[in-house]
Amino acid sequence: MKKRFMTLTALLVAASSAWAGDDTPTVLTNRDAIALVQEHANFVWTLVAACLVFFMQAGFALVEAGFTRAKNVINIMMKNLMDFSMGSLAYWAVGFGLMFGVSKGGLIGTSGFFLSDYTPGGDPWILAFWMFQVVFAATAATIVSGAMAERTKFSAYLIYSVLISAIIYPIFGSWAWGGLLNGSGWLEKLGFIDFAGSTVVHSVGGWAALAGAMVLGPRLGKYTKDGKVKPILGHNIGLAALGVFILWLGWFGFNPGSTTTADKSIAMIFVNTNLSAASAAVAAMFASWIIFGKPEVGMSLNGALAGLVGITAGCANVSPGSSIIIGLVAGVLVVFSVLFFDKCRIDDPVGAISVHGVCGAWGTLAAGIFDMNGFSMSVVGVQLIGIAACFAWTFPTAYGLFKLLEKTMGLRVSPEEEMEGLDLCEHGGTAYPNFEVFNYGGGGGSAKPAGELGASGAYERPPEPAH
Repeated sequence: MKKRFMTLTALLVAASSAWAGDDTPTVLTNRDAIALVQEHANFVWTLVAACLVFFMQAGFALVEAGFTRAKNVINIMMKNLMDFSMGSLAYWAVGFGLMFGVSKGGLIGTSGFFLSDYTPGGDPWILAFWMFQVVFAATAATIVSGAMAERTKFSAYLIYSVLISAIIYPIFGSWAWGGLLNGSGWLEKLGFIDFAGSTVVHSVGGWAALAGAMVLGPRLGKYTKDGKVKPILGHNIGLAALGVFILWLGWFGFNPGSTTTADKSIAMIFVNTNLSAASAAVAAMFASWIIFGKPEVGMSLNGALAGLVGITAGCANVSPGSSIIIGLVAGVLVVFSVLFFDKCRIDDPVGAISVHGVCGAWGTLAAGIFDMNGFSMSVVGVQLIGIAACFAWTFPTAYGLFKLLEKTMGLRVSPEEEMEGLDLCEHGGTAYPNFEVFNYGGGGGSAKPAGELGASGAYERPPEPAH
């Protein structure tokens, strides 16, 4: 017993000596420790949000595949894979520097190419920030894919996908967001509000998609000679719906993650994002119900995406009640926008132009109209300037790019290849090896079990569209 007592005493003496040698905590050291914890939390939150935005690539791939025909699924998956893979390399080499490099005139970044702002042992925030931004760049490029689906040469697609990630998206991004790192864009100096990218990401992608769809022309059989629309149905609405749910989840990284800070402000952004998507889905459902006599699933799914795009600009500066109004307008707007572009004979298989371009512009305007700091015509005016600047930069540049590709290497596959399907002619495979595609026309190219004949007992070529 005495031995145990002496051992315990010795341990207490040793511990006391050790404590005596430590510095006494002060307000300063506590503040530094708290700041370090916050800094680490910011890193973790930003990179987790980047993962959620990356997961949106899967959502876009499924939406595009589900809304199009079975004979083009491999092509769509390859495009989405290359959007991120080649886009990451292009953004690392050129895009990030153009977007966030030092910009004296507020027009274009001039430093930071090849991630040169980071050196071993330097500030690792450059790496975290780059990772968050590259997934945004990939999103802008992927939007274009859907509007140009089922008729675009894969080789041409690779070129324009790289150029969107390297030049078109980053230059406008530098005007609005350059000050987030080393730049100083002219739009952000005016007070332009686009917190997470209704215009910077979505309208850039949407207006580039419009240019691409116009240069390509409609799919074979989409419009009759007398101007009527002949629906080309998607082969798997289940895939499309799953893609929308994945995108909805990913948007909880897209919008709240744009704080790049782990603090309480993300709570309202989460709520606004969700309420806008929900109200837009409901609005699109009822709008389609009134117009078509049935609650149309494709319009309803695109309605949810329209609400997500619409709230992206103002998610941090509007109230939850306002986010519902923004979503309701977006949900109705996307339905009429899709019908409008069809009347204009602009074939957009997934509605990307309407969801991202049109509703992106609406969301950017709404961020000024419903600003919690109070309504101001000057703020709304700046928003309109940003919307116009985005279209004025993106559409002509993308249109010129697509025209150049059309005149040089060719942008569109041949009619025979389009009817056969891009999976076979461009990639030498089929996504559904135990099925064959028998219907090339407006019925959606539905897959049927091998050996099963269609109603006519033979392949039927659709009527050629009027040119």
